[in-house]
Amino acid sequence: MKPYKTLLKEAAEEYSIQKSRFIGRAAPVTTVEEALRFLEQVRSEHRTATHNCYAYILGQNAGIMRYSDDGEPGGTAGLPMMEVLKARGVVNCAVVVTRYFGGILLGAGGLVRAYSHSCALALAAAGVCDMLPTQRWLHEVAYPLWDRVQHTLKALPVQLVETEYAATVNFTLLCRSEDGERVQAELARVTDGRIESLLDGEDYLAWEEAATPQEG
Repeated sequence: MKPYKTLLKEAAEEYSIQKSRFIGRAAPVTTVEEALRFLEQVRSEHRTATHNCYAYILGQNAGIMRYSDDGEPGGTAGLPMMEVLKARGVVNCAVVVTRYFGGILLGAGGLVRAYSHSCALALAAAGVCDMLPTQRWLHEVAYPLWDRVQHTLKALPVQLVETEYAATVNFTLLCRSEDGERVQAELARVTDGRIESLLDGEDYLAWEEAATPQEG
């Protein structure tokens, strides 16, 4: 499992220049069907727009890349947007930039800058995150050791997602796979080995700036 970058959520941002309105909208997508549905949704909401240009990249290895100038001069819209996506290193995402023409021609260079900027604004609004291999660990520890464990967890790169107080304290942690061995070693150290641990699975989760993961 290799890390990759994508978007946290769907979001939009607007930009105006020379009386033309550019509305950049970005969303995480995982299939061509999702990307096309997103595009059609934006087109439906902006039926009277002059152009709805788009770019999307799918697959962790960027296996599918598509873009469209939607009537703008060739190479002035979709391709510059694609270059922004590639420069940010994001995949499994789509961006549509809607233009309402304001009556003043921007020229080829002006269009490239406007579409590139709108795409970048949309990515910033949606939030770029790292999708990292993440382990889910189940633990069991005796009550006398729980305070020590809680104190240790505050200094570890983990998220405590569930705690159950039964005959023992049972808790569930998420941690990046690359940190798994270190986390388990530290928990074993502070409990003198008196902790039960079970790896419950591994999946991709979103981590913003290597901080708390967003599950789901």
